[in-house]
Amino acid sequence: MPTGRYVLESQSTGEVDPCERADFWSEHIASYQSRMGYWYARPDNFRGETVRQRSHTYQLVRFESDEIEYSRTAQQVRQDPDEDYRLLLPISGRIELRQNDEAAHLTPGAAALVSFGAPFQCRQEGRTLAYIFTIPAREIDGPLNRKSPLAAGLDLTSGLGSVVSSMLSGLHEERHALTDAQFDAVSDRIVELLCMLASGDDRPDAPGHLTEVEGLARRYARDHAADPGLTGTSMARALGWSLRQIQLALQRVGTTPRDLIREERLRLVRDRLQCAECDHMTITELAHASGFSSASALSTVFRQRFGVSPREMRNRAH
Repeated sequence: MPTGRYVLESQSTGEVDPCERADFWSEHIASYQSRMGYWYARPDNFRGETVRQRSHTYQLVRFESDEIEYSRTAQQVRQDPDEDYRLLLPISGRIELRQNDEAAHLTPGAAALVSFGAPFQCRQEGRTLAYIFTIPAREIDGPLNRKSPLAAGLDLTSGLGSVVSSMLSGLHEERHALTDAQFDAVSDRIVELLCMLASGDDRPDAPGHLTEVEGLARRYARDHAADPGLTGTSMARALGWSLRQIQLALQRVGTTPRDLIREERLRLVRDRLQCAECDHMTITELAHASGFSSASALSTVFRQRFGVSPREMRNRAH
């Protein structure tokens, strides 16, 4: 995905002649999604428009268009690798999605999590309004402890799913007021909830006690990430649970106390690097203020997590 600060932009086929709209749409979508094929029911006068929000990490597109089919072949996957996931959620209309011998028939309130790292077919049946949210593969593969799921038919009409849907809508509605750090922070929370939903943690028969412990552990780690003395043991003591309970609760979602603490510290550093109020702080000062023992320790894990060094991310944000 393109790099840089938070960007907001809109495009519409109404800007070009009717006979050129299909080509315009293909080129426009290809400019920020990976290589795909396109089939148009009415190529002579296709109508479509997009509102796109993106940061270095995430991308949210609200789009509306006439009937169309997108496809990604095995050859396109090899030629243009892209392991990231897309959450697809129709607001109106109907979308049929096929991948890995599975199918999802999406109507408003139902979503699917699809990987661009495998071939797929996606058809909009008639005019459709929808969100497509791009999520880095590492944000899904780690928490779900597996690769390339097609989480079909996710219910976003009630409970945890309704919260995810509302947060996506909120990101779009507040698009003009958001900063890069705010867009990423909300997106991080959406992905956490989405992983819980995809793994079934919202089901009535899910172990409620461990779910509660996990939620408390996540909030505690987020609130105390800057404390250099934060460990799984100190977290458990503060929350009144045993370390084993914390470990079991986090193991269910594919992480450990150590990994959770590191993740929250890395996100804290990322947010501070993108915040103008922290420009006066050196990388070393940021490392110590965010719970890391040294700038070198921070830089190593930061590059592994985000693909760039702390200094490179700061430079991109300014």
